[in-house]
Amino acid sequence: MADVIAGAESTVASPDQVAKLLELGTGHVTTRCLLAVADLGVADVLGEGIESAAVLADKTGANADALVRILRLLASKGIFEDLGDRFRHTPLSRLLCTDHPQSLRGFVRGMRMGWSVLGAFDHSVATGRPAAEKLAPGGIWAYLTAHPDEARLFDETMTSKAIAQVASILGAYDFSQFTSIADVGGGRGHLLQAVLDAAPRARGVLFDLPRVIEGARGLASERLLLQGGDFFKDALPVCEAYLLMNVIHDWNDEESIAILKSVRKAAPANAKLLLLESPLPEAPGPHPMIVMDVIMLAYATGRERKRSTYEALLRAADFRVDQVIPTRSGIAILEATPA
Repeated sequence: MADVIAGAESTVASPDQVAKLLELGTGHVTTRCLLAVADLGVADVLGEGIESAAVLADKTGANADALVRILRLLASKGIFEDLGDRFRHTPLSRLLCTDHPQSLRGFVRGMRMGWSVLGAFDHSVATGRPAAEKLAPGGIWAYLTAHPDEARLFDETMTSKAIAQVASILGAYDFSQFTSIADVGGGRGHLLQAVLDAAPRARGVLFDLPRVIEGARGLASERLLLQGGDFFKDALPVCEAYLLMNVIHDWNDEESIAILKSVRKAAPANAKLLLLESPLPEAPGPHPMIVMDVIMLAYATGRERKRSTYEALLRAADFRVDQVIPTRSGIAILEATPA
């Protein structure tokens, strides 16, 4: 009998364990509150001082009581500081400011697409296929083509994420060695623009789907050309260097190798391919890319991968990996040349 009682006692959860699971189970509430303040622009109107929730609500068109409750929750996570009914910025909340050089406001706002996609997550769990296929038979890319408003929001999300990582990439690699650089799947061209600023002798080509290129028309210049196309079907530009930032993680292994082979077909013998991805950690444990891997399961056919897997994909597409350069933002630069 004593053994039975001891066994029962060993199954009693501690208050911290209960609190942790409750926090995880209600995490979507925090995410929704974060989206609400990002939409309202609360971080922008807060400024450098201390402001009451009533004033913030008046400036953003929110209900004062609702806003103070939302900000109280976010402050408990380190996003804003709660001073009673007044609030001020923390380092985390400053990342929601539109003018922050690493602003993630656009990325947070783009997460609203996740509500509908994750609503069909049972499809992914049962089949291993993207939940987004339940929204559109052709998956997320077909869905975005058919819904231009959401496509613009998606582009803003990816741009926001890229801007937050660009400085670390420029600090880790010398782009001045090149005279021509193609950014394949480069979205709105924020990485390419920054790279061209760091490589004044170079000209760049931004390659992406026609709908994306149409939205980037204002970037065209003598040094930056725009080329719309599909990297599965259309020829890529001939350049000395190719950038692929957060592209390969969108696709499964077969599709990824096909994309890399398209680059290999266009690349001169001495060209450099710079594959920019955030590898999964080699050992188990908490890491932001583990969450992103499940997001990829819901959204697309792709996945996050370990460094060794990215290297294997490059070899399968007839590239030789010359070096792997880490950056402060978690992005790794896998530099490869045609084998």
